[in-house]
Amino acid sequence: MHGRLKVKTSEEQAEAKRLEREQKLKLYQSATQAIFQKRQAGELDESVLELTSQILGANPDFATLWNCRREVLQQLEAQKSPEELAALVKAELVFLESCLRVNPKSYGTWHHRCWLLGRLPEPNWARELELCARFLEVDERNFHCWDYRRFVAAQAAVPPAEELAFTDSLITRNFSNYSSWHYRSCLLPQLHPQPDSSPQGRLPEDVLLKELELVQNAFFTDPNDQSAWFYHRWLLGRADPQDALRCLHVSRDEACVTISFSRPLLVGSGTETLLLVADQSPLIVEWRTPDGRNRPSHVWCSQLCDLPAASLSDQLPQHTFRVIWTAGDAQKECVLLKGRREAWCRDSATDEQLFRCELSVEKSTVLQSELKSCKELQELEPENKWCLLTIILLMRALDPLLYEKETLQYFQTLKAVDPMRAAYLDDLRSKFLLENSVLKMEYAEVRVLHLAHKDLTVLCHLEQLLLVTHLDLSHNRLRTLPPALAALRCLQVLQASDNSIESLDGVANLPQLQELSLCNNRLQQPAALQSLASCPRLALLDLQGNPLCQEGGILDHLAKLLPSVRSILT
Repeated sequence: MHGRLKVKTSEEQAEAKRLEREQKLKLYQSATQAIFQKRQAGELDESVLELTSQILGANPDFATLWNCRREVLQQLEAQKSPEELAALVKAELVFLESCLRVNPKSYGTWHHRCWLLGRLPEPNWARELELCARFLEVDERNFHCWDYRRFVAAQAAVPPAEELAFTDSLITRNFSNYSSWHYRSCLLPQLHPQPDSSPQGRLPEDVLLKELELVQNAFFTDPNDQSAWFYHRWLLGRADPQDALRCLHVSRDEACVTISFSRPLLVGSGTETLLLVADQSPLIVEWRTPDGRNRPSHVWCSQLCDLPAASLSDQLPQHTFRVIWTAGDAQKECVLLKGRREAWCRDSATDEQLFRCELSVEKSTVLQSELKSCKELQELEPENKWCLLTIILLMRALDPLLYEKETLQYFQTLKAVDPMRAAYLDDLRSKFLLENSVLKMEYAEVRVLHLAHKDLTVLCHLEQLLLVTHLDLSHNRLRTLPPALAALRCLQVLQASDNSIESLDGVANLPQLQELSLCNNRLQQPAALQSLASCPRLALLDLQGNPLCQEGGILDHLAKLLPSVRSILT
């Protein structure tokens, strides 16, 4: 037995570890207590730095202790000579590096380093960039380090081209580097700013084509890595629309002026000012959102009480209304003729203006080639969800109406491949179908929109339907009619039978609504119809096949709840 190493039993090992943990905990608690006592007593000296170092060196995520160190350093700035202070800062930077080696993703440590360098008269930014490069070699997806690098690059005024070259080196080394791809999406708009006349967020075509080639190489190298697919989706993304007044509508019956914009805005806040001029005379009006929420919205109205009666008199041959949007430097004008109940002026928007970027012949050729390649890849990787989704997006970018039928087929395949995201895909499919319907309506210049039997799960782009008078949503999978439905200021007939609707909040505040069909839905309680009381012209309400119709005496109850409705079918 002599000379042999004695091996502890598992019980002895567990007990030794327990005692070790208890000892560390006592030291941890005593040091923490001492720090807080000194802080409370105002004794912010170098001993506090020493005590906090003992704890932060092992646990860099103790945020309060970083606050203590900052308080100490701020106090020592006034007490130390420049030489002493420089030595103190150097030691602090070395300590921070040791903490980052313990936990490279410590929020407190990176934040403290930003704070410290922000107070130095001449920080060594080159050294900080080198530090970032070292940590990114260890973990190229450390988003804390990426955030810090962006901070350093901004402070050091590093040219975006140099940072873009840095992302090139990391992506070349490993395509699966989402942070590098994301950084490119931040740098490219800086390198290629667009003039004010161009839609913001759109890259120059030659740059875009090079990026498409780069990212295509990435996802053909590793089709299952999502990083390149996400970046590719950003490249295909829609540019922000140009500021514009899309439509101006005047209703004599409602004594109401309604306008729609290319983007949501909050009228009356800051520079978002609207001026209404009637027959060359400025009117003081209060603008409201159709749903009454008064938050950023595409559609704004000036209601009955705001317009003088003389402004809508039927004695004059015509009235001219002009709305001026001062922030967007845009205006719209329409003429309400004698005997007419309404008038409007609307832009004839194309699909590029509404929902996608305009494509040149060269870019279309490239995207056609990508679509062909993705279809070939999909044949080899039939269950690659990223490839399937990208095929759908490419077809949307090229021609949403031409590829509509094929797009629906790919959605069906994608849902089978990725059933966990079936609800998201249903909503995305519904969004695309609504966009296509709006485009068809724009081309036909009609005010009737048929969306029945389209398997819709959500309603989008309702701000585009300001002039619609008849809307058919029957035989879909809608669970609610959203508040945004209030944007349909001209809607007279709404058919929403054979859905799964449980809430009617969105039907409130529809001034022209006369007929509402809600057969075979899931309305449970009469209170769900309370919002209909704000529809003054509602005359016909069809509720057959809803659970609430099974209650006794429901017709009398509804007649009291909605006295203005002349016919209620249950």
